[in-house]
Amino acid sequence: MNIRIIATGGTFDKRYDPIAGTLAYGETHLAEILARARVEGSVRFESPMQLDSLEMNDEHRCALLAACRDCAESRIVVIHGTDTMVQTARALGAAALERTIVLTGAMIPYDFTGSDALFNLGFALCAAGTLDRGVYVAMNGRIFPWDAVRKNRALGVFEAA
Repeated sequence: MNIRIIATGGTFDKRYDPIAGTLAYGETHLAEILARARVEGSVRFESPMQLDSLEMNDEHRCALLAACRDCAESRIVVIHGTDTMVQTARALGAAALERTIVLTGAMIPYDFTGSDALFNLGFALCAAGTLDRGVYVAMNGRIFPWDAVRKNRALGVFEAA
């Protein structure tokens, strides 16, 4: 089974910049993660943008939609920041592409101890490989349809809407 991963940034790919004392972006962590997790098979990835999801706008969502529409694979995992993941899931879901698209991310950057990034990516890959066509959010062991999910900011979890 062929799966495409499209990384857009989010907390998942943030790194600590010791000089600036801030979180910033560099290259996506996906190559390292896929090797570490021993992901085999036909999984390809691309990183058309690296940004905090609070900076994501309609133009970025249109570019992501085009990337999902134009890729050869019918099963796609999107790495996305959690703050606006639901908005992007709605934009992708409303497009009704003939694909399985699973959005995931992390509450703690991959580079940090205690990160949920590795688990969430593995879970999303499994979900993308088994779910029917549609758009889903897969976070911390739960899967939600694009039109029935929200982020509970007080608890830091995704839940049914």
